[in-house]
Amino acid sequence: MTLLARTDALDDALGELFEPSTFGAGGAEPYAAALRNAENVLYLRRARSEPHALPFVIDAGRWSADADATDLRLLAGITGPVLDIGCGPGRMVRAAMGLGLSALGIDVSATAVRMAVDSGLSVLRRSVFDPMPLEGAWAAALLVDGNIGIGGDPSALLERCAALLAPDGALLVELSQDPDTDDRYDGTIEDASGGRSAVFPWAELGLAGLRERAGDAGLFVAEDWRQGGRWFARLLRA
Repeated sequence: MTLLARTDALDDALGELFEPSTFGAGGAEPYAAALRNAENVLYLRRARSEPHALPFVIDAGRWSADADATDLRLLAGITGPVLDIGCGPGRMVRAAMGLGLSALGIDVSATAVRMAVDSGLSVLRRSVFDPMPLEGAWAAALLVDGNIGIGGDPSALLERCAALLAPDGALLVELSQDPDTDDRYDGTIEDASGGRSAVFPWAELGLAGLRERAGDAGLFVAEDWRQGGRWFARLLRA
């Protein structure tokens, strides 16, 4: 039996709750298109930035590729169930399952969820703020690939993640390369042909901001490290 029984009816019902104000949704749907073509590059832009401001470049192909050594370090030492928040096509879910762990992914993108489920992964279409299986019992929750930005409010997201964890659970977060970054803004996703998504709230957070916000969520930063050009932190219950 899988970690959670999935039904198309449930996913369709939950899908009706989502507005196109989430990462890459609405408009020309560049995120969904990029998932179907792993060679696509996406650009995260501030909706109200200067016209010539440089966007953040996203390699969409990495989301569908296998987890690399940097990804796998996030799962080191975990023995219980793993929740991947904003899982996309399920790279980290697949990695966790490959290590013999129970794992569930969640994402608000119907395309991402369909791709993950079609490849045999346990993934549901829902927001992290929706009711979740194993509330308060996850051994690990993942916020990687910039997903600390979900909803544009890192404090609320950290508080929600803390509620999902088991008493000895860990939250693994990927951070901005600038430790002083603590920024909330409205963004859009654009593809190489100029197609844009609807505007959505987003955030970027570095280590300093994470340390400051973690305490209010009942968490603390137990460890941080850099690997593969990325920066991560492991948070535990205070």
